[in-house]
Amino acid sequence: MSNVYLSRFSGKHKSWLTKTEELFERAGFASLISPGDIVAIKVHFGERGNTAFLSPLYVRRVVEKVKAAGGKPFITDANTLYVGARSNAVDHLTTALENGFSYTTVGAPLVIADGLNGKDYVAVGIEGKHFKEAKLGSAVVHANAMIVLTHFKGHELTGFGGALKNVGMGLGCRSAKQMMHSDVLPEVVEDTCTACGDCVEWCPTGAIAVTETAKIDSAKCIGCGECTVTCSFGAIMVNWKTEPRTIQEKIVEYAWAAVKEKPGKVGYVNFVMDVSPDCDCWGWNDTPIVPDIGIAASLDPIAIDQACADLVNDTLGIVGRLERVDDPDKFGHISGIDWRPQLAYGEEIGLGTRAYKLVTIE
Repeated sequence: MSNVYLSRFSGKHKSWLTKTEELFERAGFASLISPGDIVAIKVHFGERGNTAFLSPLYVRRVVEKVKAAGGKPFITDANTLYVGARSNAVDHLTTALENGFSYTTVGAPLVIADGLNGKDYVAVGIEGKHFKEAKLGSAVVHANAMIVLTHFKGHELTGFGGALKNVGMGLGCRSAKQMMHSDVLPEVVEDTCTACGDCVEWCPTGAIAVTETAKIDSAKCIGCGECTVTCSFGAIMVNWKTEPRTIQEKIVEYAWAAVKEKPGKVGYVNFVMDVSPDCDCWGWNDTPIVPDIGIAASLDPIAIDQACADLVNDTLGIVGRLERVDDPDKFGHISGIDWRPQLAYGEEIGLGTRAYKLVTIE
C-alpha cells in the first residue's frame, strides 16, 4: 500500500502555494534529490488559448524546493504530434512564454525534452506487451531525478489525464506519440505530397520510395512514425485511432520506461483543480465538472492517479455539468471510456499499486 498525501483547498488561512511546498516536504521529495542532481520538472505548458493548465506560480514553488534540496531544476515537456502551437521547440517555447512560463516566472530554464523537431530521443529498452523499446525525450532520460507536476482532468482517450498520461504520453518523442496513438500504418496524402524525399531519409527500414509522390511499402513499414514527424507538409497522415485499453497500456509502458532507470528519484504531484472534461492540448477548456478539491503527492504514480480519480468520483459535481451530481464514475460517463485498465496494467507490470492510504495534511 502506498501513501498519497492530500492537502485540500478548503480553508481560509493558508495559501495553496504554501500547501504545495508543505506537500513536497511531507511526501519526502527532498530525499529524492542528491546535491548536484539535474532535476527534470515535468509540466504541460498548455496549448495556446487554453487556460486550465497548471499555473507557473505552483511550478516556481517546486523549483525553489528542488534548489533548497541541492538540485539543479529545469522545466520540461516534449513536443506534440498534432499540428498545433507545440509541435516543435520554437513554437513550443513561444507558447510556454505566452502562457507565463519563463526563467523570470518559474526560476528555472525551459528545456524541450525531445529537441527542436522531436528527433532528440533515447531508445530505452523494456519488455512490454506492446513495446520492446520506448523513444523518450533525451533531456529527461539524462536527468538524475524528476518531479512530475500534473493538472488532473478528464481526457477523451484515457478517461482522465493524470500522472501516468503526463509521463507516458508526455515524454515520448513525436514519433513515439504516433506509435502510442495508432495501431494502423501511416498513409500518404498524394494531393499534398511534394515528393521532396525528406521522409525517405528518415525511414529506418527503407519502406518509402518517391516517384511522383511518396509511396509506403506496408510490408516493410514498422509504424515507427518518423515519417509523420519529418513531413513538413502534412502529407503523411497520422492515424489517431486505437482501442482505449490498448492506448492506455501503451502509455503505461512508456511511463514505466521513463522512470525505471530512476528508482527512488521520482515524485508525483497531482493538482485536482479546474477539473475540465478534456485535456489541456486543446486551444480552449470547458467548465470544470467538480469544484476544486486539492493537491495530492506520492512516490507512486498508480496510487496517486487512483486516489485522485476516487476523489473526483466521491465529490458532488457542479450542477449543470453532469446528468447526476453524485455520479460515481464521472470520467467514464463524460468520455465513454473505461479508465481503469491503465491502473490495472500499471500495477501488473510493477509500476505501482492501486492500494493506497490517503494521508490528509491540514
